[in-house]
Amino acid sequence: MPYYGEPSPSEAPYIYRSQAKSGTCSFYAYATVYVIKKNKRVTLAIKAVQQQNTKAAIITYLLALIEPLNLTIERLYLDREFFCVPVIRWLQALDIPFEMPVIVRGKHGGTRQLIRGRRSYKTTYTLNSDKYGSVTFQVWIVCTYKKGKRRAHGREFFVYAVYKVKLSLHSIHDDYRLRFGIESSYRMKNQCRIKTTIKNPTIRFLFVALAFLIINVWIYLVWHYLSRLKKSSRQVFSHLFTLKQMLEFLRQAVDRNYGVACEVYLPSG
Repeated sequence: MPYYGEPSPSEAPYIYRSQAKSGTCSFYAYATVYVIKKNKRVTLAIKAVQQQNTKAAIITYLLALIEPLNLTIERLYLDREFFCVPVIRWLQALDIPFEMPVIVRGKHGGTRQLIRGRRSYKTTYTLNSDKYGSVTFQVWIVCTYKKGKRRAHGREFFVYAVYKVKLSLHSIHDDYRLRFGIESSYRMKNQCRIKTTIKNPTIRFLFVALAFLIINVWIYLVWHYLSRLKKSSRQVFSHLFTLKQMLEFLRQAVDRNYGVACEVYLPSG
């Protein structure tokens, strides 16, 4: 979330520097754990990211938050921002199956050398870092053809870092697309989030966490009260009670409890 202005000493630790977007290079940043289970998708934990937090530390913190739930992680989908030596080495040490896109670098060498041929294939690759050393992992390269999609033709490559994932090579690309649901949760979060000009990072974190909580409550209500079993699957009627409708119900409840200003008076004198 974009940050503008000069941060105070209390705000500075929570300002995350990244690529320019929306006219700034400073942001409030948050990392979340999002679970997909039996077609239900909920956000389980959230962390306000500080500039000094390493990516491996962020993952460790979030996994520790959900440890009491005793979940078995079938596979962990990670954003390409986590593609680095410390994260891959750490997840291998924890023995957690994962898949994440490989950042393609180099003109001819580096990870760009993996993009070749006309067929999908598997190989191993060693990622080197001057600061963190090196790590070797399995890479799955998926070659697809655009076939006029978006008026484009030719080959397209998708490269994934993979560890102990029990899938076929040709299904990895479609499987990773399940992760894109988390992007939808962030868009929905923006609908629910309390808008504020307050810069206090604690209050802003509270507002973001409440937004995710509201989404989870909405998902629960839809699955338990607006769905029914149909043969071997569950039919969900989410269109009968949209997130926008739930937010309107909440707004009406707030209006009833706290009142609505219907008049404006000029100051006397």
